[in-house]
Amino acid sequence: MTQRLATPHIALSGLIGAGKTTLSDALGKALNLKVYHEGVASNPYLDDFYKDMKKYGFALQIHLLNHRFREQQTIIWQGDGAVQDRSCYEDIVFARMLAATGYISERDLATYLDLFQNMSNFMRRPTMIVHLEVTPEEALARIRKRARVMEAGITLEYLQALHREYEVFIAEINQSIPVIRIDYSKFHDVDEIVATVKREFDALKIVRVVKVERSPYPLE
Repeated sequence: MTQRLATPHIALSGLIGAGKTTLSDALGKALNLKVYHEGVASNPYLDDFYKDMKKYGFALQIHLLNHRFREQQTIIWQGDGAVQDRSCYEDIVFARMLAATGYISERDLATYLDLFQNMSNFMRRPTMIVHLEVTPEEALARIRKRARVMEAGITLEYLQALHREYEVFIAEINQSIPVIRIDYSKFHDVDEIVATVKREFDALKIVRVVKVERSPYPLE
């Protein structure tokens, strides 16, 4: 069965400092879509997390999953499309990285993934994911430049660990959601990226709908 593509729901992904906020604002303006930004200032765990990742890692991930699930359901039920500068699908990158680096236990990771799987059965996936590719070194330089106090403790090793998990994430999520990988170093300005995303979205105007009983993601 085929259907015409409704108003787009575009989710961005990428390392901390990749430029998601700038691009999401530009996409929202170009496509006349509401933009949902990550609530950095309003997150009650983020500051504590960067001070003690092992103590607050699991609580932060649960908070983010709940927040982004509610945001995604709002987007779906309103039916007007949107741009998200980070989705709940991408949060798995951080959960896996925290487990791989010993900041959360394998038991906590299993609990998180099980909860995500149950919640994903009630979620409609975004139309597409736009992944912004920057190196860990470039991401760190941008983080240092914007100088958020809570991000002062982010290290290159932390970003490198995230980068490795992003490669796994993109390979998996691309099996169920179209992914556009954008290398920032190959574009001169945001307008070029917006034009590329719009062109790729136009190519998805007719989509095939496949009904499944359970979400195939995460893949273990």
